[in-house]
Amino acid sequence: MSSFLMEDLQRQIEAMIFVAVEPISIDEIEATINELDEEVQIDKTQIEESLVYLTKKYNSKSHSFELVKNGEGYNFLTKKKYREVVNLMLKNRSKRRLSKSALETLSIIAYRQPITKGEIEKIRGVGSDYAMKKLLQRELVKMKGKSDAIGRPMLYGTTDKFLEYFGISSLKDLPSPKEFSEEDLGDGPDDDVLQNQEIKKAENS
Repeated sequence: MSSFLMEDLQRQIEAMIFVAVEPISIDEIEATINELDEEVQIDKTQIEESLVYLTKKYNSKSHSFELVKNGEGYNFLTKKKYREVVNLMLKNRSKRRLSKSALETLSIIAYRQPITKGEIEKIRGVGSDYAMKKLLQRELVKMKGKSDAIGRPMLYGTTDKFLEYFGISSLKDLPSPKEFSEEDLGDGPDDDVLQNQEIKKAENS
């Protein structure tokens, strides 16, 4: 392969990893590129060489993020040096966007998953219909099968978008529950207030 084609391959791989929500595997990279141009077929060795090059490229001090092998795939992650500022930004952004009730519900799901809505409400001591609705709409949680309990209630867990939202690479990076304070839950309006506002908007529309 010529140096020009190799550079183009590296850019294609770079672009795919950049936009991929989940880590992208070598098999997926190979299948996608070969589907794009059936006349120029790429093999795994060329992809692996490109990934080695890109890994070295983003390990340099000129970049604030790096290429990391995560499980069977690859994705871009913020370098450790810059995670504190990114986490603070995401934390402040989450406080503005999610109500205290939604964050409370989300934290329970994150640490107890898979968990049913009934179990969540038992821990919180209040209903969680509205909070669950918002978390599902924002794709921060999803249904993960059914419980073996009576009635087979639905089980819920966090998504990859949850990891992205809070700037962590896996659930292992979650802080200890002991590190949370009331301030961490945010100061947004309560879900009852938000729900009443939506009802009034619907009535006036």
